[in-house]
Amino acid sequence: MSALASSLQVADDAAPALTRGPGKARRRLRWLASTLLTAFITLLGLLVVTFALGRVLPTDPVLRVVGDRASQEQYDQVRREMRLDQPLPEQFVAFVGDMLGGNFGRSLVTGNPIAEDVVRHFPATFELATMAIVLGVLAGIPLGVVCAQYAGRLPDHLGRVLSLAGHSMPIFWLGIVGLLIFYANLGWVAGPGRLDLAYRYSVPTVTHLLLIDTLLAKEWGAFRNAFSHLILPASLLGLVAMGYVTRMTRSFLLWQLRQDYALVLRLKGLSESAILWRHALRNAAGPILAIVALTYAYLLEGAVLTETVFAWPGLGMYITDSLFAADIPAVLAATLLVGTIFMLVNIASELIQAALDPRSRSV
Repeated sequence: MSALASSLQVADDAAPALTRGPGKARRRLRWLASTLLTAFITLLGLLVVTFALGRVLPTDPVLRVVGDRASQEQYDQVRREMRLDQPLPEQFVAFVGDMLGGNFGRSLVTGNPIAEDVVRHFPATFELATMAIVLGVLAGIPLGVVCAQYAGRLPDHLGRVLSLAGHSMPIFWLGIVGLLIFYANLGWVAGPGRLDLAYRYSVPTVTHLLLIDTLLAKEWGAFRNAFSHLILPASLLGLVAMGYVTRMTRSFLLWQLRQDYALVLRLKGLSESAILWRHALRNAAGPILAIVALTYAYLLEGAVLTETVFAWPGLGMYITDSLFAADIPAVLAATLLVGTIFMLVNIASELIQAALDPRSRSV
């Protein structure tokens, strides 16, 4: 009887553990379904807004294609080919089908498929944004930790002033000043553009990322030239990213240092430095990485002013040139791509935070 009683007691103790597993799985499935539903609604909203903008703008897309001297028959034919003679619901269904299928139409300026133009311009923005976020994180997170460690003292004040300056100074002004100092006067970096003309046709295109393509081709001179073009705009964008990352890192860490576990660790005799680096920084890793992901999404949207000042042939400059040329299909397609990128990076940041935040482990 004692053996039977003990086995029943073990079964009773194991029952909650067995029931907790499926419950946790269901909650995680509900969270994943909610995230996917949010992504679907966001994408649908982007499509609706993009479609509506294309219909309310005062420019006539048919006239942009056929020109002012086209006959009425030519105008009507192009209008039918663009499906503008159909009811709005049918136009929207066709628009969604084209967008999801990657058929963004043709640029009214270049005459190329818009998808090809985007593929050609986006890698430049990706390269610039990636270098900028790496520099911003390498400087911003340590500076934020130092500010939190010396909160209210001189290092904190200096770090906050530096982060505020980096986050608030106009980027176009920084770009002009940077070109005047480091390119025109000191000659430390290359000027506007992505690569000098002497190297432009010596590097075979593989990934459309110049630093990688020059390394693959073992063109060391072209690599140094591409890096010299990239480092100044990336550093200025990295300064902007550093300002935001520093401020948010400081805020997250100060909040962690006010929690009960920090008080317990102090009572156990741990130093403030050990509490900050070993415990607070680890617990704040999820929110910090989420901020880094959102900052990266902002940079990937296309730093329009930076790309304009440095004549950087990225997505932001492509959107600006298309807007000035009234190339509405190109503007709408690039805008939809930007919104999709921001949505995907936002979802990725939520997944990162859910994986790293200790409180989410009980979800």
